[in-house]
Amino acid sequence: MAEADPQNMFNVHEAKTQFSRLIDRAHAGEEIIVAKDGKPHARLMPLPLQPGEPRRPGRWKGLLGHIPSSVWFDPLPEEELALWEGTHEDRH
Repeated sequence: MAEADPQNMFNVHEAKTQFSRLIDRAHAGEEIIVAKDGKPHARLMPLPLQPGEPRRPGRWKGLLGHIPSSVWFDPLPEEELALWEGTHEDRH
């Protein structure tokens, strides 16, 4: 085994007490070396990404119930639209 980076090498006792954190670091892409008596013995490294479940169009259909189209398609009142567009005249 090649010379290990001291920042990524942990003795067995230290690795046991920090195992969850070391797993998170390995999952994030770091290579973690576990040493015994100061000599590298094992390596924690991320697994290759596994393909997810294939897409199935429409599988969430009806999840939110019926949403009226007016939620998406009713125009804003003229005054509110003018505020958004920055064309509103302040009348004091």
